[in-house]
Amino acid sequence: MVLDPSSIGPNNGSMRRALAAALVCAAAVAFPNAVATGSASTKPLTQRLAQALAVPHVPAAHSAAMALDLNTGAVVFGRNPGLSLVPASNEKLPITYTALETLGPDYRMPTDVLGQGALVGTTWRGSLALQGHGDPTLSSAGLNRLARQVRAAGIGKVTGSVLGDESYFDSRRTAPGWKPSFYITQSEPLSALTVDRTWFHTHHSSAPAAAAAALFKDALRKQGVSVTGRATRGVASPDAEQLAEVLSPPLAQIVRFMDRESDNFTAELLLKQIGAANGATGTTAAGAALVRTTLVEAGIPLAGVRIVDGSGLSSLDRLTARAIVGILQAAWQDPTIKASFVSALAVSGRTGTLKDRLRRPPALGAVLAKTGTTSLASALSGFVRGRYVFSVLQNGRPVSYTWARRAQDRFATVLASQ
Repeated sequence: MVLDPSSIGPNNGSMRRALAAALVCAAAVAFPNAVATGSASTKPLTQRLAQALAVPHVPAAHSAAMALDLNTGAVVFGRNPGLSLVPASNEKLPITYTALETLGPDYRMPTDVLGQGALVGTTWRGSLALQGHGDPTLSSAGLNRLARQVRAAGIGKVTGSVLGDESYFDSRRTAPGWKPSFYITQSEPLSALTVDRTWFHTHHSSAPAAAAAALFKDALRKQGVSVTGRATRGVASPDAEQLAEVLSPPLAQIVRFMDRESDNFTAELLLKQIGAANGATGTTAAGAALVRTTLVEAGIPLAGVRIVDGSGLSSLDRLTARAIVGILQAAWQDPTIKASFVSALAVSGRTGTLKDRLRRPPALGAVLAKTGTTSLASALSGFVRGRYVFSVLQNGRPVSYTWARRAQDRFATVLASQ
């Protein structure tokens, strides 16, 4: 039976009020989204962002968030923006910024074949050195190209050895502050000379340079170049002659893979690459020092910031939401690196580590961001619709990454709805 309010007598006020309340409740059930949207839209942006972050199992005291309007420079939200927190893979953001600033988006990493000795007829009397410069993308296909160049130079036989030269970087295979279990499982062994990400026959080699030399010796044989000596790790002599070279893809392409897929191995090699930019041996510590210098020059506030590795695997890393927003804003305002930096970020609901997140409007395709997840930290930082820059960092022991991600996604969605 349907009740008509007009059929209720004028003296039945209590019945009228009860019926009116029932109709309001019915409307709310029938149109829940409309009611919720209408009430939410009347709240200030700051309040809606704060509500987005309110989830269980993620203490506010161990979390930080900041959002800034790129058009006006005004801070639209801030919670503990200077709190020093473990950043997880948001650590890759200062590495990306520094690499693009110091090396340039078009920078390519060479891998060379150097000859020690002399060519007599078709015989190279001496050794060949395969010298790496930190290319994380070097593959067996690249070795085949190098071997073809050696054969094209008229060399059919090598009387000496094939040396794998990794001296451009130090020989540390991990970075400070890593759990022992991170070795291999989270990052392949670090070296200036790695082929196929250190995969050698049926395993990851703990001696990447020696493995690369062995693979190159095989590549030479396939091209008709015989090698009398053995394949081993070594260092090319200063007067060695360049016989062949291959180059990595441009840096802009490398950081795009690194950030979208959150690749730890690439990030760690890139940090050592930054450290080698001044002519010294590439080390994690040297790279971290140059990152700090570059951030200072860009005016990024470094109180509470500690750069220890490139990937964010280290429990010793520290960033603040304020510093991350500053890095993102500096990249956005620099026309020489903006396109490369922004395109390196995952796209909500579409690519990389955000492919399965933020898949509904208004956030779908509107958020470009870097994710971060370890047992200690969860993070999301980036841009929304080219209008906002934001960062959310959350720590715990362990952090509830399910609830943390929910808060991050809600925060980004509120910004996307503006």
